Amino acid sequence: MTDLKSSPLGHATVYSERYDPSLLFAVERAPLRAELPGAGLAQMRGVDLWTAYELSWLDAAGRPQVAIASFTVPADSPRIVESKSVKLYLTAFNLTRFDSAGAVGATIAGDLGTATGAEVKVTLALPEDFPALPRAELAGESLDALPLASGGGTISPEALAAEGARVAETLVTRLFRSVCPVTGQPDYASVQIRYRGTKIDRSGLLRYLVSFRRHPGFHEHCVERIFADLWQRCRPDALCVYARFTRRGGIDINPFRSSEDTPPPVHARTARQ
Repeated sequence: MTDLKSSPLGHATVYSERYDPSLLFAVERAPLRAELPGAGLAQMRGVDLWTAYELSWLDAAGRPQVAIASFTVPADSPRIVESKSVKLYLTAFNLTRFDSAGAVGATIAGDLGTATGAEVKVTLALPEDFPALPRAELAGESLDALPLASGGGTISPEALAAEGARVAETLVTRLFRSVCPVTGQPDYASVQIRYRGTKIDRSGLLRYLVSFRRHPGFHEHCVERIFADLWQRCRPDALCVYARFTRRGGIDINPFRSSEDTPPPVHARTARQ
């Protein structure tokens, strides 16, 4: 696995004043996926939807420009990029001149593509676009008022069970929390689970999702762990897992994993983001 001690996380930060794609720190997906149940991985596809709210650069005349950037990273990319390194990389745009917003977007797409080993799509929303940017809560029936058995502080896949009627339903929690695998800082998210198949026990599902509260994991890996555990334990006919994490360092990461060729959800921020 990539040596996270070499990443910018948990270290004093020096902000570059010059564009520098070498600031991006890539992390291999394969070692983390090797820890997951294999049956689910064979079915899993999707994307990671990023939003960077703190993007600024200089135009050709030296006037500062601002935008909100959205990145779409395919789940089959061999690598992810560590989020603090993305912040440092984007901060280095602040005093760099570009001929156009299009040139900025193309530069980011190229550099992220090189870092992740896949085609990354980048969209820039300029200030005149800001009022139209979507906001929405995740759709579905909330699990959050259900009785919740106390757990032992570790992930509890044994809480997952499915029996009885066959259903198609969408379930949501806002109680998800994990922690950064390097700094231990908390990462909060709303999680949506959409599936078809034997009905999943809702109280057990909530217990399982809450059991991540002390788990050290990247956002992408947490969602893949949820997908793989549900696929193995509950045997759905179809499954989608989508999480929208609150932003840190001006960036939010929103992984989406599906067993079908389902298009990703509308990239709309929630109230907590």
